[in-house]
Amino acid sequence: MFLSEEGSLPSLDPKAMSAWRSSKAKDTYGPIVELVKKQQEIAKKTGLPTNYPGGLLASKMVRPAKRWLLCLLQPLLDTICHSPQMYQLLEFQATCQNLLGGSTNNTQTLATRKAPSMPKPQWHPPWKLCRVISGHIGWVRCVAVDPTNEWFCTGSADRVIKIWDLASGKLKLSLTGHVSTVRALQVSPRHPYLFSAGEDRQVKCWDLEYNKVIRHYHGHLSAVYSMALHPTIDVLVTCGRDSTARVWDMRTKANIHTLTGHTNTVASVVCQAAEPQIITSSHDSTIRLWDLAAGRSMATLTNHKKSVRAVAMHPNLYMFASASPDNIKQWKCPEGKFIQNLSGHNAILNCLAINADNVMVSGADNGSLHFWDFKTGYNFQRSQAPVQPGSMDSEAGVFAMAFDHSGSRLITAEADKTIKIYKEDDEANEETHPINWKPDLLKRRRY
Repeated sequence: MFLSEEGSLPSLDPKAMSAWRSSKAKDTYGPIVELVKKQQEIAKKTGLPTNYPGGLLASKMVRPAKRWLLCLLQPLLDTICHSPQMYQLLEFQATCQNLLGGSTNNTQTLATRKAPSMPKPQWHPPWKLCRVISGHIGWVRCVAVDPTNEWFCTGSADRVIKIWDLASGKLKLSLTGHVSTVRALQVSPRHPYLFSAGEDRQVKCWDLEYNKVIRHYHGHLSAVYSMALHPTIDVLVTCGRDSTARVWDMRTKANIHTLTGHTNTVASVVCQAAEPQIITSSHDSTIRLWDLAAGRSMATLTNHKKSVRAVAMHPNLYMFASASPDNIKQWKCPEGKFIQNLSGHNAILNCLAINADNVMVSGADNGSLHFWDFKTGYNFQRSQAPVQPGSMDSEAGVFAMAFDHSGSRLITAEADKTIKIYKEDDEANEETHPINWKPDLLKRRRY
């Protein structure tokens, strides 16, 4: 179509072409020419020949002159060898060798590269509802399991902490003392203590041998939303609406550190023995990793675009997961390296739980539960929690969840004022519930 126009173009100007070639050559080979000129000047001053048409110069040089010339050239050679251009050249050569399968031979073809493959997810049996426990007269906001795995406790908007038998689901004890919603519970694995916190800004320590409050931890300026116990030292960490996390000495009640840096409500906190020992998530859409000894932030993870209401540690792997309406993200400790996205639970996520069998569960404000294979991010089950008879469908909402210490029971705290217990379906197998897995690398790896 453009033949007539192309054919009528004027011929190139020889002078312009010559000027272009000379400028290109000067730009490319100018430093080399300058180096050769300097070497020729040095050779003239020392009385050595300036060009060497054959044979090696070293074989014709006398030993003293050779040493003297090497002393003169040594700084120049060091400058060349340690220059950034030389390092870039070496890196480029190593890259070429890798692409050519370890050799720079031009006759060898490029090494074949395998397409990135995703491991097939582990098969998990589906989970089914096995018990519904009623007893609270307000939203159930938190749950914690006893280290002996004999009982669990729940906190509610009715301001009461209730302790239930895990096997039978019967009520064992009710503890009153908070004057507003109980939002966080933790049971100490080394002491007969139960810790509770609520929207009344109070953090309490209960002695379970006497069923009484023995300590108060004062300092929060607003509601306390989450708490965590350090696994190896007597330290308690709480966080809440005042945009801080506070580290308490369990025995002396001293406020050791006030971890500041978040700009909105701190919704969740977890602790572990290894670094980072404290991880917090906030409604400012960030996650912070904290240095417990220094009391300051080690890293801030800003990948989430919306508020992060839940963080959960994996019981065995050196990893953790965070839940937000945009995605569930997995991270690797200690630096908080992003691993992968788990997409598909499109709701306001309130809670996460992970067991040792690599089953991760996410619970949402609309009552939906999604079950995931932790390693591959495969969503193997989706369920909707049924509301208690007499409740509106809009009261379906999962506020908190926890696995028991065997990992075989999942306890959820819900907006219909009930506690639901789920267990694996013993009759299911890989034939009745096959894995329908389609990896999507781009979708899962996107930040």
